[in-house]
Amino acid sequence: MTTLDLEGLLDILRRSAGDSEALTGADVLDVPFEELGYDSLALLETAGAIERDLGISLADDEVADAATPRLFLELVERSS
Repeated sequence: MTTLDLEGLLDILRRSAGDSEALTGADVLDVPFEELGYDSLALLETAGAIERDLGISLADDEVADAATPRLFLELVERSS
């Protein structure tokens, strides 16, 4: 089982979709990705990077439903 923590997810988001100023200095677990400056395309790119880096397959519709970092991490945990 592969584990992805918040810092790992934020690192992958930054590498895949660019840095967001909203990610610095705040607890972002329950902040919607949209408010953090990431759209659905950014999340799909992040999901692709997770598949390549960690070998975890994530369904596009489930990625779209994971609206916050917490929900995204829960999806990765269920899928690993």
